[in-house]
Amino acid sequence: MALFQNGDITIHYEEHGAGYPVMLFAPGGMKSAIELWQKAPFNPIRALSDHFRVIAMDQRNAGSSRAPVGSADGWQSYTSDHVALMDYLGIKSCHLMGGCIGSTYCLSLIARVPQRISAAVLQNPVGLSAENRQLFYKGFDEWASTLEPAQRSDDRALQKLKSNMFGGDFVFSVSRDEVRRMGLPLLILAGNDAFHPAEISREIATIAPNVKLVTEWKNPEVVPKTVETVKSFLSQHTPTN
Repeated sequence: MALFQNGDITIHYEEHGAGYPVMLFAPGGMKSAIELWQKAPFNPIRALSDHFRVIAMDQRNAGSSRAPVGSADGWQSYTSDHVALMDYLGIKSCHLMGGCIGSTYCLSLIARVPQRISAAVLQNPVGLSAENRQLFYKGFDEWASTLEPAQRSDDRALQKLKSNMFGGDFVFSVSRDEVRRMGLPLLILAGNDAFHPAEISREIATIAPNVKLVTEWKNPEVVPKTVETVKSFLSQHTPTN
C-alpha cells in the first residue's frame, strides 16, 4: 500500500504502468475509492496502464485515506490533496479522468492549476438537476455514518461540509464561467440518470470551448470502442516534449 502523508492527511494511492501521467478520480460520491473502478463500465486502470503512468487514489476519508473533518472543508480541500499528491510524485503535468464525482474533482483541479493539465475525460459527470439535491445529501449522510467516532462527533462541521460540497449548483465545485474558460480538450462520456443528469453533460459540452461529447458509451457491446476512444483522445493530446 502506497501512502502519502501531508500533515494530518493520509492519502492512499496506487501507480500502474509507465509513460505520460494520468490521474484517476474514482466514482462513488463521498466514498470515492480505487476499488470502485471495478464497478464502472470499464476500469481505466487496466485500460490505460499499457500506454500511460496511471495514478489512482482514495479520496480523503474514503477507502484507506484519512483526514480531519472541518467546517471550512469543501471541494478546495480535495483539490489541495490532488495538487499535493502531484507535487509529491513529481508530476509537472498530466491528463485527468474522473468518474461520477471524480468528474467534478477534475473540473476543480483544472480551475486551480490549468497549466498542469493537458486533457481530461469526464465520465458520468454529476451535477444539480431540479430533483436530485436530496440524493446527494442522502449519500453524504450515508458516508458520514461510516466515519470514525471522533470524526462523527462534530455534527456542526459535518453539516457545513455537506453544504459546502452539495449546496451549490451546476457541477458543485466550479462555476459556469470557470468552465467557459477551460480551453483544454475535454472528452465527456455523458451521464443519463438522477445522479449524473444528461443535461449536465450537455451543458458542459455547450459552454466549454474544446469538447467531444459521447452519449452512447457504456453498454457492453460498445465498451471496447469507448476504451479505444478514450485511449486515442488521451494519446492525441499527450505533450511530445
